[in-house]
Amino acid sequence: MSSTPTPTYELEVRAAEQRKRLHDSVADLKLRVRDKLDVKRNLREHLGAAAGITSLIALVAGYGIAGMFTRH
Repeated sequence: MSSTPTPTYELEVRAAEQRKRLHDSVADLKLRVRDKLDVKRNLREHLGAAAGITSLIALVAGYGIAGMFTRH
């Protein structure tokens, strides 16, 4: 018998390695997407901007509602 592995066995080993790499990269992608879409963490990191935008929206809404009830 020959001591070199059969081409079929080599292909199976390569396929298994590729499946493992693909599985690992998908798991990594899931983790990164979950981190990017974590609302609590993102809000905590960008609290100043979120508060500023919310204040601006409240100011505009208040001005608009007050304008409906006052005479110009």
